[in-house]
Amino acid sequence: MAEKPFETAHVLELDAIAGPGSLVWRPIRRRFGIEAFGMNAYTADAGNDVVEDHTEESYRHQEVYFVASGRATFTVAGERIDAPAGTLVFIRDFTVRRQAVADEDGTTVVAVGGRAGEPFRESGWE
Repeated sequence: MAEKPFETAHVLELDAIAGPGSLVWRPIRRRFGIEAFGMNAYTADAGNDVVEDHTEESYRHQEVYFVASGRATFTVAGERIDAPAGTLVFIRDFTVRRQAVADEDGTTVVAVGGRAGEPFRESGWE
């Protein structure tokens, strides 16, 4: 019998790797064997980083963040963005600083990224 052309998983079924504070990293790309782009989910409780303060200068990635549950406050290029569940935040400029802090316990943000115009390469930290 041929392998199915798709897979499904609930975010809570993914590996849960503890980070600083209450942060939990859930490696979506690794779970499915995605090779075309980076994709991860991050969950944190209120007052904790759900997206660490960083730029993508090392990897030159464009990124889009999707608030899947809860609520977060993003700070992008010094501007604060209220982001309730359902919000998408796209950052095309890899040099821009970005961070998000969970405003509610259990806030989950899905991050998707890659270098424009080039095949995806796994980041060293993964």
